[in-house]
Amino acid sequence: MPSMQSIIQFLPWIQAGLSVVLVVLILLQRSEAGLGTAFGDSGNAVTYTRRGAEKIMFRTTIIIAVLFALLSIAVLVLK
Repeated sequence: MPSMQSIIQFLPWIQAGLSVVLVVLILLQRSEAGLGTAFGDSGNAVTYTRRGAEKIMFRTTIIIAVLFALLSIAVLVLK
């Protein structure tokens, strides 16, 4: 069984891996809002529903983000 010290040393590597996966998942998602909506333009008022693989990717992104945040807190607490 690995010691606690070796686990603590391995946590930043897991965190780096999760961050790469998170960036890739975010970049692969479809952008619903154009640049105009950032400046107050209403854009077209058509609603958009995620389906199929896009819905799975969206939920996976949320899960990876939560894991990344929890791991970041764990690294701070354990060091």
